[in-house]
Amino acid sequence: MKTKRELLTILIAGLVIGAIAAGLVIAGNPENMGFCIACFIRDTAGALGVHRAEAVQYIRPEIIGLILGAFILALVRKEYAPRGGSSPMTRFVLGFFVMIGCLMFLGCPFRMILRLAGGDWNAIFGLVGFILGILAGVFFLNRGYSLKRTYQHTRLEGAVMPAIQIVLLVLLVAAPSFIFFTEPGVGPGAKHAAIAISLVAGLIVGALAQRTRLCMVGGIRDAVLFREWKLLCGFVAILAAALVVNAIAGNFHPGFAGQPVAHTDGLWNLLGMLLVGFGSVLLGGCPLRQLVLTGEGNTDSAITVLGLFVGAAFAHNFSMASSGEGPTFNGKIGVAAGIIVVLVIAIANTRKKEN
Repeated sequence: MKTKRELLTILIAGLVIGAIAAGLVIAGNPENMGFCIACFIRDTAGALGVHRAEAVQYIRPEIIGLILGAFILALVRKEYAPRGGSSPMTRFVLGFFVMIGCLMFLGCPFRMILRLAGGDWNAIFGLVGFILGILAGVFFLNRGYSLKRTYQHTRLEGAVMPAIQIVLLVLLVAAPSFIFFTEPGVGPGAKHAAIAISLVAGLIVGALAQRTRLCMVGGIRDAVLFREWKLLCGFVAILAAALVVNAIAGNFHPGFAGQPVAHTDGLWNLLGMLLVGFGSVLLGGCPLRQLVLTGEGNTDSAITVLGLFVGAAFAHNFSMASSGEGPTFNGKIGVAAGIIVVLVIAIANTRKKEN
């Protein structure tokens, strides 16, 4: 009975999240990008001047809401548990390369589902690569991969990242001259829903993801390892709800060519998401899950988010991010290097299980 209740809760949460994500596009967010953890962290990095790609500069309230929504619900449910210290620098590096993979594909696992719901068949290649990356990670999990134990921290330590989100919200609303914003018509950074709508959407999704433990990586990993399908069903529900809303709104455009903020290079879509899946398994969760864990006080996840942030800046400063025209040479080098680095991390942190 408990399992059925949990499944029902996850399905309902997935339907709500999918509808919200598709609704954000109607409200002004870029097409097929109601939510994208990677893209929105990248936009925020640009707004703070960490990279100067004018097309993608905007402090995204959805990221602020996701962390604060998870933080608030964790406090209410007495699940706020500050902890960390499990190979933080390794997690930073993994987060860095997960972002490189995301920006090769032009989206995180969350956006991959939303791209499919919008009819972008290029995301099929990304999904195949993502599954292959997760299977690679599971291979090492089965052989004893671990980044070792975490340690309890003070409540203040766990609240640092949520507090930073409040500062970012103030900067977004106040819009001081040292914050960068994409000019209308210049790029996807200029497309966004109203601040209040985006913030509330982020709060709701963050709270629901905290309540249900939604994680695309965890869903596929658990299905492979334990034949447990609950988390994966949540993302099927997200896909279904977003698909329905897109169809009603006229935002479902099936095909490969001409898809918004996407390219048609199937091989590098696959390899980019392979890197994302592999790295995320080693981290213990996808970028969405890392934000939620950050809200719960997990400083290892906060370090991972910083790795994502720096990876986004690095990708744009060194021409590694893809565009609608396709991947760059530097981006291909970055993804190839990332797969090698993640493989080395997996091997170095795998110990034979004791019988």
